[in-house]
Amino acid sequence: MLSRLPRQTDPNVLVGFDTYDDAGVYLLNPEQAMVQTVDIITPIADDPAVFGQIAAANSLSDIYAMGGRPLSALSIVCFPAKDPPELLEAILRGGLEKMQEGACAVIGGHSLRDEELKFGYAVSGIVHPERIWRNTGARPGDLLLLTKPLGTGVLATALKQEGVLTEHMASAMASMMRLNRDAAEALHEVAAAARDGGAGQSQKDDGSGPIHAVTDITGFGLLGHAREMAAASGVSFEIDHQRVPLLPGALEAAHGGYLAGGLKNNRDFIGSCTGFADTVSEDYRNLLFDPQTSGGLLVSLVPEAAPAAFAAMERRGVAARVIGRVMGKASPLLQVI
Repeated sequence: MLSRLPRQTDPNVLVGFDTYDDAGVYLLNPEQAMVQTVDIITPIADDPAVFGQIAAANSLSDIYAMGGRPLSALSIVCFPAKDPPELLEAILRGGLEKMQEGACAVIGGHSLRDEELKFGYAVSGIVHPERIWRNTGARPGDLLLLTKPLGTGVLATALKQEGVLTEHMASAMASMMRLNRDAAEALHEVAAAARDGGAGQSQKDDGSGPIHAVTDITGFGLLGHAREMAAASGVSFEIDHQRVPLLPGALEAAHGGYLAGGLKNNRDFIGSCTGFADTVSEDYRNLLFDPQTSGGLLVSLVPEAAPAAFAAMERRGVAARVIGRVMGKASPLLQVI
């Protein structure tokens, strides 16, 4: 549908809606570009303040995935007339707390009556025009690094049906509330070290440095966002399912059949692009399609940069893992072993 819309001719649009990227980027001057994104979700937690925090972290994620720093946000609220205003206040309070953690100012918003509660933000940030991370630069030989475990979709579905342990859901909530800022800062540290590494090092983080491509894992699941990155980069991915980190209780929830509708949609859409080894169980396959809320970053980087990336992330408490590698263009785009 988007491909049928008129093409934009503004030369200041560095990243628009005609690509697979997480956010749009608009050039302001030679040293600054504006990053913009919007995201809205339905409740994924019983505690309204926790839901507000998750919605905020989820909305901020695209800014971090583009290499940007969030500056301001506008809240977007769809609120049922039957619900008490105290519920909305708690959601807004939780969102504001998380936005303040991310040093992002909430400067207004818009609300409307709706039968279904929804909440999120339109976020604006800033990035250097020559240091934009995109998901179009993965190269054969790169390693694939993931910064958060999977399983929020199946666990949230299990929660609605009272099929998940309290401690397992607590781990999922903590993961969803955590900002991707620490992981992004670690990658910036690695890129900066490369720029300062002497003669022959690129001054850009646009794929010519050690960080070749970045995206965040949200509603399309790991395989959906991996498919976008592989297709946009003209490569294929090999993912080792045994290396993919999972939230506590996620495998049990998948085995119990707590599969969200989004998971089935993802599987229908991406399944033809994915080949699975016989050793990959049905439960693992479902988890790789599982839609995530406020998931981690998927990073394609040169192998030589992996030790520095792990060290930088460990200092910030980010438990990243290498989950696969980038291959030459092949069919299917994704191979799970």
